[in-house]
Amino acid sequence: DVTFLTDGSEEVRALTELVTPEAEHVLDWFHITMRLTVLGQYARGVAHHDEAEGARLLEALDRIKWLLWHGNQHRAGKEIAFFEDDVDGLELDYTNLGKFVRSAHEFAVYIASNAGSLINYGERFRAGERISSCLAESTVNAVISKRLAKRQQMQWTKRGAHLLLQTERGRSMARSGQCSSAGIPGSPTATRSTHQLPQPKTPQILMLSPETQTSPPTRHIESNASP
Repeated sequence: DVTFLTDGSEEVRALTELVTPEAEHVLDWFHITMRLTVLGQYARGVAHHDEAEGARLLEALDRIKWLLWHGNQHRAGKEIAFFEDDVDGLELDYTNLGKFVRSAHEFAVYIASNAGSLINYGERFRAGERISSCLAESTVNAVISKRLAKRQQMQWTKRGAHLLLQTERGRSMARSGQCSSAGIPGSPTATRSTHQLPQPKTPQILMLSPETQTSPPTRHIESNASP
């Protein structure tokens, strides 16, 4: 069985369905928590203008995170809708209020459009299975950021970095024998023309394999919240 951890974008999902339609798709917990962190920062900004309202919004975000972690999509969806309405109804002299409202709406759409890829992350985490690509993404970002820095003897340009990544991807796919070991039918062989780089047909290119997981949320609510 093949499992894809993705950020939930339509382009990536369409590509994975083209490669292996029967594969399992899981919305990366790392990307969920990233969006919740941004909303939490806005809520803390609200607390500077209205402490009680800010605390209430932060508590709501904790509930949403807890429900998503335990795979309770129904209650999470309701809490997200309540949260969106609360943010939309704020009347404060807060500079980032417009951005907060927009981010809350985008988060609601993001979770709703990826409902089929939500799982019980807590159960999967306790079983020792991967739920996040945070290590792989942070490593790639760190390497690229360092190489693009100006204070280096050999600095990458944006075009140079793009071409290098494309070349390394082609080499990696050629070494892997074009999915022959993965048992994927209809995959191209490694003996392609040297005038054309191999296309990303293997799930290995899309799969991320971090060795660490993000920590589970520590908030606890009523026992009947569990799915």
